Amino acid sequence: MSESINNREYRQKVLKEIISGLHEGKSVEEVKGLFEEAFNGVAASEISEAEGALIAEGLPITEIQKLCDVHAAVFKGSIEEIHQPEDQSLIPGHPANTLKRENRALEKIIDKQLEPYLQDLSSKESLVAVKEGIDRLSKVDIHYIRKENLFFPYLEKYGITAPPKVMWGVDDEIRQQIKGVKELLSKDAATDELRQEIKAVIERVKEMIFKEENILLPMLLETLTQDEWKLIAKESDEIGYLVETVPVWNPAAQAKAAVLEEAKETGVITMPTGLLHSEELIHMLNALPFDITFVDKEDVVKYFSQGEERIFPRTKTVIGRNVSNCHPPASVHIVEQIVEDFKSGKKDHEDFWIKMMDKYILIRYYAVRNEKKEYLGVLEVTQNIKPIQEITGEKRLVTKSE
Repeated sequence: MSESINNREYRQKVLKEIISGLHEGKSVEEVKGLFEEAFNGVAASEISEAEGALIAEGLPITEIQKLCDVHAAVFKGSIEEIHQPEDQSLIPGHPANTLKRENRALEKIIDKQLEPYLQDLSSKESLVAVKEGIDRLSKVDIHYIRKENLFFPYLEKYGITAPPKVMWGVDDEIRQQIKGVKELLSKDAATDELRQEIKAVIERVKEMIFKEENILLPMLLETLTQDEWKLIAKESDEIGYLVETVPVWNPAAQAKAAVLEEAKETGVITMPTGLLHSEELIHMLNALPFDITFVDKEDVVKYFSQGEERIFPRTKTVIGRNVSNCHPPASVHIVEQIVEDFKSGKKDHEDFWIKMMDKYILIRYYAVRNEKKEYLGVLEVTQNIKPIQEITGEKRLVTKSE
């Protein structure tokens, strides 16, 4: 443990030395060797921790921003981050996929509408093409707004604050550079200054693409839950996109479709006390005079019945969600405690009862265990017991239908 602490302290010290060198006028090439030696093989998250520690000590964000170019110079083409087994950035409609698609669109603008015309800006054709290219490139603002307002808040929620602050600062610098190029283009004059400013903007945009995909994206994929990604996907529509079509990403629907397909193939469910067709089982459970919900041992909602009169609303999007995300913050701790007691074997059931308008609701939780007493999940049973409480006397005859 002490060695780990000392390593972290050493790396923070190295970062300070690098920042001091950059502040004194050293180039990226001059300091990148020191950075590579100290951080070779270290995950991006630890670099972020080191930067966060320096900010906590009072080092200005603007100084940390200078490290961005060092990151890119050292790791470009050789970053080996820890990725999830399934590359979510390949899933159409996933925000990670959309981020990469937009970056490809930005690269296309640079490759097709800007760089080919920079050598000869004196022609009217070249100047018009560059103006159109810069106008399209300026829409990178949409890309950055989504990143800053949807990605960064979740990283900050998990205590990752330094990278978002630094990257946001660089985003603003790129915005200002593009604005400056537009002002030069408005004068319709092909100057060396204009050419150099356009080249500088192109280089900064390319560097940010690299940082997003090799530093920011692995950090996001490693940290965010599926439910958080779903919220980002949903809210992204409010901001807009750089690409024309972004398909709807609905992992719950995809999971449900896979389950339904499997059910179609098997058709019959075999149980110790009998056989039921899936259709029979579905409608039998829906006919019960109470609502049931099953959460598996991984705390994932797997099933709920669909009786005609549900007490609490349930939508199909709940399937596949963690049960903690399905309850209000004020009551989620109660649910988590119940599940913890069931898993530990401390309890096998828990009951609650509440009055709700003209109903008296009994909510019962049961630990579901196999024959070896191994925990499989929890069953929630919800019922309006007011009609039962009002029963009096006896009924021995079948009521005749009118």
